[in-house]
Amino acid sequence: MRIITWNCNMAFRKKWEHLLNHQPDILIIQECEHPSKFKESEEIPNINEFLWIGENQNKGVGIISFNNYRVSLADYYSQEFQYVIPVNVSGDLDATLFAIWAMPHKIKSKGYVGQVWRAIQHYKEHLVDDTILVGDFNSNQQWDSDRKNGNHTDVVEFLSKFEIESLYHSLKNEGHGKEQEPTLYLLKNLLKPYHMDYCFVSSSLINKKTNLQVGRYNGWIPYSDHMPVIIDHLGYS
Repeated sequence: MRIITWNCNMAFRKKWEHLLNHQPDILIIQECEHPSKFKESEEIPNINEFLWIGENQNKGVGIISFNNYRVSLADYYSQEFQYVIPVNVSGDLDATLFAIWAMPHKIKSKGYVGQVWRAIQHYKEHLVDDTILVGDFNSNQQWDSDRKNGNHTDVVEFLSKFEIESLYHSLKNEGHGKEQEPTLYLLKNLLKPYHMDYCFVSSSLINKKTNLQVGRYNGWIPYSDHMPVIIDHLGYS
């Protein structure tokens, strides 16, 4: 299974070709417009499903499947955690996937990583099988002091109880808050790098072939200040 998550900085209909070159099975796209916004000439070929969640039709979350994989919105999805979206994945690998876009909220404790923190507690009974949480978390351990409860470290430690770990940190052997590969260059500024996008997975899905790549500044900055994160070979062998 190859998953790519990318905050595309809107207008995905004009950018999707750059991701399809990487032959994804599942795309998780933040700031994606509603499928109805795609003109016939802009439509993505060979899609199985194109799920979309959002309020503004120009800027939501798209979950798109290809090849042998199918996706469907879980019947337990709660709009209280609008952009922590549980999806059933079926195909060569069956799993529960949470597509994430951590957003601001008028109540600080419910915004950004606070929404992820509240959501994973709400959905904890669904974290026990093969599980993937992937997307734009808008979070990093370096900002833990901004929150007394439900900060980045709290999320990491809570997921670890279910044997779910950050794939980047597991494969790169880097600590949280000490990442060497940025996933965001704020406002496309090379001097403002941050690691904000993650893939947390059940340890059962990590094998010797599992790989994670972060897109490079020169290749992707014309399209978005976020770099795509490409996750490859999740599964049992």
